[in-house]
Amino acid sequence: MRGTKSGGHRGTDRSGRGGASLLRQPKAVWATAGASVVAFMGIGLVDPILPSIARGLHATRSQVSLLFTSYFLITAFAMLLTGFVSSRIGGRRTLLAGLALVVVFAALSGMSGSVGALVGFRAGWGLGNALFVSTALAVIVGAAHPTGAARGDAAPDGGPATGGNAAAILLYESALGLGMACGPLLGAVLGDMKWRYPFFGTAVLMAVGFLAITVFLQEQPAPDRKTSLLDPVRALGHGGLAATAVAAFFYNYAFFTVLAFTPFVLNMSPYASGGVFFAWGVLLAVFSVLVAPRLQHRLGSLTVLGGSLLLLAADLLALGYGDHTTAVVCTVLSGAFIGVNNTVFTELALGVSPAPRPVASAGYNFVRWFAAAAAPFLAPRIEEWTDVHVPFVLAAAAAVAGALTVALRRRVLTTTGAREPETRHATEDGVTALTG
Repeated sequence: MRGTKSGGHRGTDRSGRGGASLLRQPKAVWATAGASVVAFMGIGLVDPILPSIARGLHATRSQVSLLFTSYFLITAFAMLLTGFVSSRIGGRRTLLAGLALVVVFAALSGMSGSVGALVGFRAGWGLGNALFVSTALAVIVGAAHPTGAARGDAAPDGGPATGGNAAAILLYESALGLGMACGPLLGAVLGDMKWRYPFFGTAVLMAVGFLAITVFLQEQPAPDRKTSLLDPVRALGHGGLAATAVAAFFYNYAFFTVLAFTPFVLNMSPYASGGVFFAWGVLLAVFSVLVAPRLQHRLGSLTVLGGSLLLLAADLLALGYGDHTTAVVCTVLSGAFIGVNNTVFTELALGVSPAPRPVASAGYNFVRWFAAAAAPFLAPRIEEWTDVHVPFVLAAAAAVAGALTVALRRRVLTTTGAREPETRHATEDGVTALTG
């Protein structure tokens, strides 16, 4: 892995000449990447319309927050299922199954007559999204032009690789960032007319993605080994992977306090809230794809991760105790720290243990997504029991706990070769930091 740094860029330059460029990819790659944008949009789609949903369905904040809890709770358990399914029916059929579920449950969400029904439909949506996003990158890389730099070749500065497969990987990462940034914006535009419209809009876009993949993507070769349901759990027996998953659990509690609870605190119109989270998503994408790899190259992954978690904790305290303008600024700024943390955590998870990357990623995501389910459920209830500041204090404490876990377990993380993971650690598997 490390050996690619010295000579991995032979045969290609910084523009990617000598291999397929980012834009010169088969239609199958573009179809899957386009559907990936919409899939990632679904994560933040409901952010700006949470207050509107609460009013429309006569629900409390804590009831509406279950939209995230049900979604991510099912996503956590689905991490044990996706590898099992895709290793048996193939990537194309897994993608189509996931897309079909999203289309059905997104449409049903828009027709919900009660908050309980909406929460249930979001759970089905989470299953479909998990099946899709955990498989999409592997399919994109498999369908991409194989010419150009060898997979995993690093650029001279230690940043993302250039060339054929690396261009497909960059395309997927760009789709992830674009989806996370545009989800709140789409939710705001359609939700300003009626809170049901973002759900219908997502169903339509995913139906288009389903048709595009059906037409342009051919089935790829089946994997040599089938994944069992318990393989990801067994992988967590490795000390380095277990430490990474525990630290990520604490971090994800802080992350999803921002994503699911802050819209209520800001109490803005759908357009204004959508604009705030669009800016948040842009910072997340830029720092995840461009800034984090450069910081890792210069400072080392564990140093960057610990520092970013502590900065996120400070940002959360300022968000909780500042005035409205401060809260808006800190919400946007948190996207930068979240972007860095997402990249480094996933690379650690996929490079720290000897387990196959899909298996290690599934085990890691299985643990951390429970925090994503817990934070939206607990934050509004903690506010009801105490005041609006305490949920952010607990989120900041969780981020500090993540940093302490990394510091205390630094030896096992470092000695397993995780000090300088390469960007491909986070990309070859097909389950990235925000997916799964």
